[in-house]
Amino acid sequence: MTKKPAASPSVSRPQLGRRGFLKATGATALSAGVWSELAAAESTSANQKLKVLCVGTANRAAADISGVQGEDIVGLCDVDRNYLDRAAKQFPDAKLYADYREMIADMSDTADAIVIGTTDHHHAPASIRAINAGLHCYCEKPLTHTVEEARIITEAAKAKGVATQLGTQIHAGDNYRRVVEIVQAGVLGDIKEVHVWVGKGWGGGELPTKADPVPEYLSWDLWLGPAAKRPFAAGRYHPAQWRRWWAFGQGTLGDMGCHYMDLPFWALDLKYPTSVEAEGPAPHAETCPLGLKVHYKFPKRGDMPALDLTWYDGDQTPKEVAGERVPGSGVMFVGSEGKMFAGYSNYRLFPRDKFADFQPPEKTIPSSIGHHAEWIKACKEGTPTTCNFDYSGPLTETVLLGNVAYRTGKQLDWDAEKLTATNVPEAAQYVTKKYRAGWEVPAKA
Repeated sequence: MTKKPAASPSVSRPQLGRRGFLKATGATALSAGVWSELAAAESTSANQKLKVLCVGTANRAAADISGVQGEDIVGLCDVDRNYLDRAAKQFPDAKLYADYREMIADMSDTADAIVIGTTDHHHAPASIRAINAGLHCYCEKPLTHTVEEARIITEAAKAKGVATQLGTQIHAGDNYRRVVEIVQAGVLGDIKEVHVWVGKGWGGGELPTKADPVPEYLSWDLWLGPAAKRPFAAGRYHPAQWRRWWAFGQGTLGDMGCHYMDLPFWALDLKYPTSVEAEGPAPHAETCPLGLKVHYKFPKRGDMPALDLTWYDGDQTPKEVAGERVPGSGVMFVGSEGKMFAGYSNYRLFPRDKFADFQPPEKTIPSSIGHHAEWIKACKEGTPTTCNFDYSGPLTETVLLGNVAYRTGKQLDWDAEKLTATNVPEAAQYVTKKYRAGWEVPAKA
């Protein structure tokens, strides 16, 4: 594209190439003054298409590709050739890869951004390579497979100044905004208790006792990636059952926690818990539980009181919360002046008679331009995203700590600064993990 001339000949403005400009203006690293200078120097940037790499091309990843398909999809990566070939028909000019490490190494100098929609255990290895290469990064939830990885990715993204977004698409919905406004307006009074539940159960099962032939279209070793080698078993891992296994996912909590716990995190300005304890069946070495209950304690935040947050999933999902009948998934805020149930698309206030004539407070949170659109705009213009890794990294850490507590069978006193359960040293094995050679995520400095 042809650059427009600088707005004023009296100001010396940087001359940046297209990629250099987009990288320089990523995320929120720029001050308003620097941004205004660069914007004038390259005022057509918002109309330029991002050059995007996509890791994963089917299922949730396909939805993410759809969210950015108005940009220039230049690279596609999938370990399943059937999925990759199908995506290639939609984007015939994209380069095709089975190994994202190769794609990032080959294309990071010409690409601007990456979208990651893989199994959980690949999130951090893909993200850290992309971020270190200076690519803006969109990654599906949970941000990472371990607590330590979330901290590493968050800090790396901040250091590199790239635009980031976690795949918590419902955060862009208007209902969540109205709920946050009601909570923050003080309608419910002091909130010391929140309940979050999801009637879904990713878990159960034993290791397969025999190996099956690997389909010719699947690169099984690349699918395993950072995880220890194991034989392929048809229908047990790829494509739909991997969330059940600790080696690849984090069960229902990992799957849905970032979606539903996002709402109290946002509304109540939460960050790191100080204590985590979990209840469920006896932990299994290989598979996640079919039901889990997790108790989190958060400290005071400003003038907001300390908070108890309880998560329930699978066969632990309640039918009644705080004295109210509830649907299969949702959030219940319990305040000194009332209670509120919230789902993805609606909310209800209790007691019903007290709030019969309730009028919502004035809207203070503007509607989103779209979850993926926020990120695209941030990549091009340096504007903020609402689920950037500074926000969603701590959210992911908190979610995954529930499984750490469950697997240790103990209440954790959590030191967030040191990423340590001060009273349960054996928790360290679940806070981090080992990687196969060639797939490492560098340890936090």
